[in-house]
This record gives sequence, structure tokens and C-alpha cells, in this order.
Amino acid sequence: MNEGFVFVDEVAPGIRWDAKYATWDNFTGKPVDGYLVNRVVGTRALCAALENAREKAESLGFGLLLWDGYRPQRAVDDFLRWSRRPEDGRTKSRHYPNIDKTEMFEKGYVAAKSGHSRGSTVDLTLYHLDSGELAAMGGDHDLMDAISHHGASGITETESANRRHLRTIMEDCGFRRYDREWWHYTLRDEPYPDSYFDFPIGQTA
Repeated sequence: MNEGFVFVDEVAPGIRWDAKYATWDNFTGKPVDGYLVNRVVGTRALCAALENAREKAESLGFGLLLWDGYRPQRAVDDFLRWSRRPEDGRTKSRHYPNIDKTEMFEKGYVAAKSGHSRGSTVDLTLYHLDSGELAAMGGDHDLMDAISHHGASGITETESANRRHLRTIMEDCGFRRYDREWWHYTLRDEPYPDSYFDFPIGQTA
């Protein structure tokens, strides 16, 4: 692993994770290139900020669940290849019901050069500490639709309140939001703002 990067669970053990792109449960319908293990990697700066966010969330009765952090460039390239293949419909209804897969990039849901590859962007949600259940957010991870935008109409007040909780927690802890995805936040003072890395997740040396 590159210097300055760590497994989040090793330095912020109170944070849950489910690295979706290491599994079959993502918009491509299969594990993605570069994700060799189901763990989340990020810069040390990201992890320090996430630990602060965890403490703030806990004060509100929530925990943090991470879906993605650092994303190798080879994974982004895999997304591009997948988008050019014929539609098989396996993940469309869940992840991109109202657009064609080829539109994901032009509409800003997937980037050919992703901030995730700089190591200080994270996809995450909240869960209730008392029950372990995920907080209702009005749409799942990687739902590429207007309902996923901040300020979207068509969700309940509870879902809207939970999105506001996440946004307040993250912005108070040094992150900026991405307006099209309620789950996506980038560290404002990221340590590698101009570097896009490509080491695989799971490689330790």
C-alpha cells in the first residue's frame, strides 16, 4: 500500500464498512478490478476526519457505515468498460432506472477520473446505534437518479432529516458534499489533490 494510506478499520475501528465494489452487490453486478478484499482504504488524513465524524455521529445516536473510500484508477477504467457493454438489465432497476448506463458519466454519477482515486473521498451512510439498522435515506448507495441529489423532492421528512444529519456531521468534520449523491463526501484539505493512485486494495506492500 502507498505511504500515507491505511486500512480504515485499523485506525478507526468503531466504523462499520461494506466495500460494495469488492462484492457482487454493486451497479456492475460483479467485483470490480482493484478490489481484492472487502475492506476500505483511505489517507491518514481521511481516517482522522472520519474518527471525528464517528464521535459526532455517536452523540446523535448514529454510527457510520462506509461503502467506499480510496478507489484504484483501474476500478474506474473497469466502470468505463462495463458502461460500453450491451445492457443486460441485471442492475438497472436498482441503480439506474431512469437513464441508460452510457449516461452515467455525462450526468455526473461516475467520473472517468474519480476523486476517490485521490484517497480522501468516501461513500457512507448512517445507522442507528440502538438497533444496528441503517437510517432511512430515501434511496440506496449508487442510485443514479435525481432522488439521490441533496435537496431532492419525493422523500419523506425522516429521510430528509437523516440526510441533513449526515451532511451536518460530515461538513462539521471538514468534508464537502457532492450535490448529486447524498452519500459522497470529500475531505476539504485532502493531502493529494492532484494525484490519482492505482494500487489495488488488499496489496500490503
